[in-house]
Amino acid sequence: MTDTRRLPGPTSDIWEWQLSGRCRGLDSDLFFHPDGDRGPSRSARERAAQAICATCPVIAACADQALASREPYGVWGGLTESDREEIWTGRRSAPSREAARAAS
Repeated sequence: MTDTRRLPGPTSDIWEWQLSGRCRGLDSDLFFHPDGDRGPSRSARERAAQAICATCPVIAACADQALASREPYGVWGGLTESDREEIWTGRRSAPSREAARAAS
């Protein structure tokens, strides 16, 4: 008999939070920069994405997922690529759930 405790849970339970994201249905170009986008253009795009994230009810789950999966691209849970890199390298601490909720 198979030991079902070792099997992963339903996938929908893991990703269901995405259904409530403020970014749902928006143009992904708001959250992911085109190749070669640097400087003021990239900064403005990231700030616009972070403004959307700041009002999102699932900002903490989104940031948690991006950090856990080491998402290399885009703005996730209000965190830019640079923000996540700083967290992974220990130069910055991850936002607490309470701080993420307060931002939303």
